[in-house]
Amino acid sequence: MCSGRVDPEFVFRAFANGMDGVFIGGCILNECNYITHGNYHALNMVLLCKKIMEHIGLNPDRLRVEFMSSGEGNVFVDVVNDFVAKTRELGPIGEAEGISKEELASRLAEVRHLIPYIKQVKSDKMQARLESKEAYEGYYTSDEIDKLFSEAVSYYIDPEKCKACMMCGRRCPVEAIDGGKGLIHVIDQDKCIKCNTCLEVCPEKFGAISKIVSAPVPDPIPVEARAITKGE
Repeated sequence: MCSGRVDPEFVFRAFANGMDGVFIGGCILNECNYITHGNYHALNMVLLCKKIMEHIGLNPDRLRVEFMSSGEGNVFVDVVNDFVAKTRELGPIGEAEGISKEELASRLAEVRHLIPYIKQVKSDKMQARLESKEAYEGYYTSDEIDKLFSEAVSYYIDPEKCKACMMCGRRCPVEAIDGGKGLIHVIDQDKCIKCNTCLEVCPEKFGAISKIVSAPVPDPIPVEARAITKGE
């Protein structure tokens, strides 16, 4: 019921499913029906997504957000028709940008994997209320987005410190931590959404989880070496 409910995952999932364009319609800014002003969040989300699209080589014009009242049916029709026409001019997604289907799928998968991390890092900026179109320009910079991807964090469980307390495994929202009683835990980096939960819940006395920035994550220890014996 609110454009603020639209998540970056929805946008990039649509592109991953082969959609050539994504249109988001919301209430007029500063005229929120629910007093949440989620449409400002939608605007900031779109500005961020457009910059991410540029980063991976997609034309940002494939994504558009417009604000109008429910009584402006004629405006809605005109805007949507214009968007459809311009999207057709752009051509099929990826092909028009000179990106193969395989490469496009890989780039979109990387973005979707990082979305929870991106939302966490950019949460303050996504909540801002931009009052003018002048403020939209340069709100997110290319350098800022490049840095966001190049300095993405990872989390690692030190096998020397893990005591298999299972706190991180229980709290992980995506079940990315493999482990159990008496078994050193390991983070599945392909499943990890970089939400920081594991680091927050790891008991301070153990300090087994570390945040790694712009560096490769050490290989997990072999399964046969993960058992914790009494006294360790």
